[in-house]
Amino acid sequence: MNPKDILIKYWGYSNFRLQQEEIISKIINKEDTLALLPTGGGKSICYQVPALLQEGICIVISPLIALMEDQIRFLQSKGIKSVAITSRMNFSDSERVLTNCIYGNVKFLYLSPEKLRNEFVRQKLSKMNINLIAVDEAHCISEWGHDFRPAYRKIIEIRNKSSNCPFLALTATATREVCDDIQKNLHFKKNNIVKSSFFRKNLSYIIQNSKNKNKRLLEIIKEIKSSIIIYAHSRKATKEISELLNKNNFSSTYYHAGLDIKTRLKRQEAWNNNQVRIIVATQAFGMGINKSDVKAVIHLFLPSRIEEYFQQAGRAGRNEEKAFSYLLINKNDIITQKQLVELKHPKIDLIKFIYQKLADFLNIAEFDLPEESIPFDFSEFSKKYKITKLEIYYCLNILEQEEYLKLHRTINPTSKVKLLINKAELYKFQISNKIFDSIINALLRISSNIFYDFIPINEEKISKTLNISLNKIVDLLNNLKKIKVISYQQKHNFPTIKYLQNRKDAKYLSINEKKLEQRKNNDKSKLDDIIKYVSSNDKCRNIMLLQYLSNEKSENCGICDYCSKKI
Repeated sequence: MNPKDILIKYWGYSNFRLQQEEIISKIINKEDTLALLPTGGGKSICYQVPALLQEGICIVISPLIALMEDQIRFLQSKGIKSVAITSRMNFSDSERVLTNCIYGNVKFLYLSPEKLRNEFVRQKLSKMNINLIAVDEAHCISEWGHDFRPAYRKIIEIRNKSSNCPFLALTATATREVCDDIQKNLHFKKNNIVKSSFFRKNLSYIIQNSKNKNKRLLEIIKEIKSSIIIYAHSRKATKEISELLNKNNFSSTYYHAGLDIKTRLKRQEAWNNNQVRIIVATQAFGMGINKSDVKAVIHLFLPSRIEEYFQQAGRAGRNEEKAFSYLLINKNDIITQKQLVELKHPKIDLIKFIYQKLADFLNIAEFDLPEESIPFDFSEFSKKYKITKLEIYYCLNILEQEEYLKLHRTINPTSKVKLLINKAELYKFQISNKIFDSIINALLRISSNIFYDFIPINEEKISKTLNISLNKIVDLLNNLKKIKVISYQQKHNFPTIKYLQNRKDAKYLSINEKKLEQRKNNDKSKLDDIIKYVSSNDKCRNIMLLQYLSNEKSENCGICDYCSKKI
């Protein structure tokens, strides 16, 4: 079979789109390739087709569980064996899936870059017959990209164990600097970029100055009857805007990373299925969205850079019918974004202060490396040390980039427990500590995997089973945690902190001050670029975007705010 046969057999298409065929040809020839395709440009076909043509398994690195699950559902519906390793799975499920990838003729394994930190996962990968490594949202590997994730830097470790298979890096937006960074960090054998035009002939870019954004928003929504995405600047704003819309009889819901996973998936599904017409979201929403009938994307704030704006705007009009990207701004937006750049890049002294006080606040002794993620109350910490939540957040963000810790922004609605001692040690402990006997036996009855992985528990259910008060059950679990028999993650409504290195005295933190300054200057430059874009009213929006993103030349689009005035 050839690539076109695969396309017809599984997708029912007779022809490839854009640069898909060229990319597939390069992968079949074992060439490392960076593919720049616009949002909705059919990136997944670029790795799925060549992987199906060859023996072995394709590893797909993706940052979003929802995106993995969508792809797996599609592939499985076509009879293609596909699996994923996600944070929702316990150890035994992960082990079964990975073993099946070695021996079970699985064609696609999806996993997040964070999973590559796990030595067990890396060992299993080294035993697989890997034919291709596809890196989705590849701009996340670059410090100069708009969504840098340090875990992406670990991807290269797979290459060291699978040197014969090519890399395919995929992204919808990347400047020349980011493209160079991607290829360098993935150790491309030679520079090799295939890019499609970023020109969107059906998408009308409109910038409007508005003193009363809510009033203008309601006017736009009244005009546009189809599906809409609204981007707001904060979690609080998403809820407020959604309530405003519902109050005015416009069907809407809101979405942000602070909601639990079930709620987010439920709301996204309702919007996807057109049960809800409008979704109001922070930037946490949109990666991997494959909804073709979005008629408009509306920004109620100024994005921090053009790449971010372009990618989000590009979620409108994937069905190639006319669609709209509205950006509503006023002079306060520019002031706010300039202040945010300063906040995003705190002084070294403040970063070290927060690192030290965080350890005090969470009771982490020097040299300790807690196994579990620890709930972190931003409000209480802010109040105690008289530091704003934004200052705390951006200091933690720097510490995350430097890989000292990981901030998990989602809440934990279920308690989890893992045993830290082996069966023989546990038996001896129970004999000499009868007070814990019943609670330990109750935990063992829940799952034998408790020795290897965190398992979900229900303290209320254990309380009823043992006829012991709930407070007493929690006390017993906390005492077992204190003496390091178990690791106990109690359910909570807070984000969590996971230490990635042994906690040290803050004065020994190694943070590259020069690199921090470079990042700050880069962010200032990116902000200047988008301010220039929104302030301009003498040039076609599409031409400006294409010049910035790819030095691509184009005629006037004929449908943006500038072109419409000329008609």
